[in-house]
Amino acid sequence: MSKATNVLMGFIAGAAAGTLTGILVAPDKGVKTRKKLNKQIKRTSQDVSDTISDKVDDIKDKLNDVVNEMRSKAEETEEKIKEKVNSKAKTAKDAAAN
Repeated sequence: MSKATNVLMGFIAGAAAGTLTGILVAPDKGVKTRKKLNKQIKRTSQDVSDTISDKVDDIKDKLNDVVNEMRSKAEETEEKIKEKVNSKAKTAKDAAAN
């Protein structure tokens, strides 16, 4: 994972832990505390899901860029090889004709 991803995941985990600690220490009834915990868990899991989705999209974009660049280089190389083969073939043909 990249450093930015680690920092972001650490931030999310820290925020979740801080919220959880705040809720557990708060002087609310058990039912109310469980509802708050459930709400925060849903919010945090959505944040994590969004973060992962964004990272997957970034990786897909980078991978597509690499694939397109490789495809372009392969096409350029193919053209150069064809030119050299045709040049050598013409040279051989000219030599055979003389």
